[in-house]
Amino acid sequence: MTAIIPEDFSFAQRLPALPPLGAAQAASQANSIPLSFGAPHSDTFPYEALKEAAVEAILSQGRNALQYAGAGGPSSLLQWVANRSARRSIHVDASHVLLTYGSQQAIDYVARALLNPGDHVWLEAPTYFGAVSTFRTAEAVLTSFPIDADGLLVDEVEQALEQAAKNGRPIPKFIYVMPNFHNPGGVTLSLERRKQLAALAYQYNFFILEDDAYTELSFEGDPLPSLYSFAPLRVIHLSTFSKIVAPGIRLGWAIAAPDVIARINVFFQGSKASVFSQEIVAQLLQSFPFEEHLERSISLYRNNRDAMVAALAHYLGDDVSYNVPKGGFFIWLTFPEHIDTSKFVADANASGVSFIDGKQFFVRPEGHRHARLSFSYCNEEDIVRGVELFAKAYYTYIKNNKNGLA
Repeated sequence: MTAIIPEDFSFAQRLPALPPLGAAQAASQANSIPLSFGAPHSDTFPYEALKEAAVEAILSQGRNALQYAGAGGPSSLLQWVANRSARRSIHVDASHVLLTYGSQQAIDYVARALLNPGDHVWLEAPTYFGAVSTFRTAEAVLTSFPIDADGLLVDEVEQALEQAAKNGRPIPKFIYVMPNFHNPGGVTLSLERRKQLAALAYQYNFFILEDDAYTELSFEGDPLPSLYSFAPLRVIHLSTFSKIVAPGIRLGWAIAAPDVIARINVFFQGSKASVFSQEIVAQLLQSFPFEEHLERSISLYRNNRDAMVAALAHYLGDDVSYNVPKGGFFIWLTFPEHIDTSKFVADANASGVSFIDGKQFFVRPEGHRHARLSFSYCNEEDIVRGVELFAKAYYTYIKNNKNGLA
């Protein structure tokens, strides 16, 4: 029998072609220290408590726990999220909360609910590349605005809105913002800018997509009020259990006005996100000492951050600048203007350390002098060694540039 060779197939052109980043990039280098890997440290996962919670979900909830709707877990978890959110001045009931398959699904479903092809999305520069990929897939027009040590430069956003309204240009459907311990910038949006941006959302009638994945991982002080608290009718607040329990359970959430939640919920087609995971986490949170667990996690990440900051000072000194983050997972490095960090990614990988160059976090061709290092996934010893190898790759790049080889 003659084999039939199929013709070339035309896949959707809207799918963006992206290089492997983050976890995928780290996994490709089995012996590499993955400072590119923006994932929680495995020592923070509550293994025994999750095992007991999973068994209890089966024993106490029986067959219902494995059905489409689950048993009691989904409703109790909705209430837990609503109650916990009050710490960030979000005062809602369960009707304002939608549980999702991780916060990435929430970003995707919000984009589907709000965007038509050609609609405008404004975001920070730099920003989370996973969100950029989602917005590009939705065929949105992307415009970015810079950040500084206090987060998004809202004055520049306000000027752009004024000019757009004056000249009949499109107002964004939403502005995507990471207000706490920004990925990759590590910075936090100031209280004054939060209030200003929220007021603009009402004035110009756009949404704010508040991606708050790292808010619980604050190394000092109390959290600032959420953007949602200042504009509840025009903010969709997102967060996740990935950073505070474990990413493998794949649970995040969205908080918004009930009519907005209803529109986003349509994409579940009558099902729910990972209901057995919801049952397990609901069981976990009933008796688990969550605050103690969170403090242990914060202590680990704070120590990792301090180890990375000390290593950067030792191995790179004044040749690089950065803000010391007060929470989260990341340090954002800035090199002199003539440096292109993408030029030594491969050499760093070959020498045993991975990082992500700055260009990956921008929607325009910029960011060449930046790099993101993550202090969350590795232990302190590997962090120090990884920074040492990173510095060696950088100085080799400098030497080769001087010799006309790069």
